[in-house]
Amino acid sequence: MTQYDEYRKTTIDTSDNVRIVSLLFDGAVNFLKIARTKMEQKDIAGKGVYLGKTTAIVSELLKALNLEEGGEVAENLRRLYDFVLDRLLKANLKNDLQSLDEAERVLDNIRCGWKEMERSQIAAVAAAAACPASARATQGAGMAVRV
Repeated sequence: MTQYDEYRKTTIDTSDNVRIVSLLFDGAVNFLKIARTKMEQKDIAGKGVYLGKTTAIVSELLKALNLEEGGEVAENLRRLYDFVLDRLLKANLKNDLQSLDEAERVLDNIRCGWKEMERSQIAAVAAAAACPASARATQGAGMAVRV
């Protein structure tokens, strides 16, 4: 396997992980919005189901953090996830829409960061895929370029 192939495989594997986390945030925000609707409709059971789904996603994201290797970023995410879980609990126990708003704002901000990483990685994969073709075209013009 060439260095280029190794790079592409690593980039694609990482892209898959970023995509998965991005989709988890999409789900958490979507479930939170459904929970809000259920709360506004006074559907206690429905509210509980969707807050439970949101809580499960955030809890898994929290468990997945590697605090030893992630350093300050992982520690900050841990604090944010703890805050969101606290807001979700308060919202569920007290039917508190303001707590839902606070949780949604935090999740949406983190989600935007993951979406930006996803877009950056898609662009990087596209650029890497374009490199071999341009290298071959350049070689044909009498110049040898290594990628």
